[in-house]
Amino acid sequence: MSSEDTINLTVSHRSQTYHVQLDTTETTTTTVHDLQERLFELTSVPIHLQKLIYKGKKNNAGSSSLLRDAGVVNGAKITLLGNPESDINQLLDAEKQQQRKEEILRARAAKAPPKIRSAGGPRTISTYRFHRIEPLRHMPDPSKAEALLKRLSEDQAIRHVMEKHKFSVGLLTELAPHEHPGLLGLNKNAGESIHLRLRTDAMDGFRLYSEVRRVLCHELTHNVWGDHDDNFKALNSRLNREVAEFERQLRESTHTLMGGGPVYTPTDADSEMMAEATSHVLGGGSSLSPSGSSLSLTPAERRAR
Repeated sequence: MSSEDTINLTVSHRSQTYHVQLDTTETTTTTVHDLQERLFELTSVPIHLQKLIYKGKKNNAGSSSLLRDAGVVNGAKITLLGNPESDINQLLDAEKQQQRKEEILRARAAKAPPKIRSAGGPRTISTYRFHRIEPLRHMPDPSKAEALLKRLSEDQAIRHVMEKHKFSVGLLTELAPHEHPGLLGLNKNAGESIHLRLRTDAMDGFRLYSEVRRVLCHELTHNVWGDHDDNFKALNSRLNREVAEFERQLRESTHTLMGGGPVYTPTDADSEMMAEATSHVLGGGSSLSPSGSSLSLTPAERRAR
C-alpha cells in the first residue's frame, strides 16, 4: 500500500507514541468510534473514558462522526487522555478497601463518641460551611489533596459567600479519575457532598488553585439550581463577583470578618486569590483548561523560602 493510499496518525498516550495507519478508502466510512476501538486495542483505555485532543477538532464531533467530519486529517497528531483498565481496576479495589475502613471507623465512632472538653468559653460554629473534608486516601499524595481541600474549605471568600447565601455542604472531597471523566466537579443532592477534580488529566500533579476554586463556586450554585439555566448562570456569576469583591476589600484592609471583630490583614496568598477571582467568571467566555499544576505555595512556605 503506497503512502498516497494511507492516512497516518500519531497518537500519544502518557509516555508512549503509537502510529496508526488507515486506508484512505476508509475515511468515507470510518468513524471516530472506529478509531477509538483501534486505540483501545493499543492502550487498553476504555472507549467511554477516552478523550482525544488534536488540532482542528470540530466542536460538534462525536463518536458517530466520520473521521473527516471530525477534522482528522493525514499527519494529525492526537493526544489520548484516559486511564487503562488495569489502572481503573486498581483504583476500584483501593476504593473498596478504603470504604471498608471508613465503615469500621464510623461504627467505632457510633459506639463510643469522644468526649470534648472546652478550654475556653463557648464557641459559635457557623452552620453554613463544609462540615467534613476527605481526600481519596488510596490515590497518590493524599496529604496534598487534603491540604488543597482544607485550603478551599477555609478560604475566606468562599466562607463569606457560603454564610451570605446560607450554603451548607456535608462533605467536600475529590472526584476519582474514572468517575464522570467529562466533569470537573459534581454536587450530589444539593449540597450533601461536592466532589472536585483536583488532579490533572495526566495524573502527574494537581490543578491550579484558581481553577479548582472557580469550579467550587460553580458547584455551590447547584445548592440552589440544578439545571444550567439563566437562573443558574446569574447566581454563579454573582458568586464569582462576590468572591472578587470580598477579596478586593481584604486587599484594602477595609473588610471586617464575620460581622465584627478586628480588621483582617490579607496575606500574599489572599492577594493572589484576589487576582485569580477577578480574572474569570465561570459561565463566561473562557473555559477551564484541562491542564494543571501542583499546589500553590502557602504563606508559611513563602516565609520558609
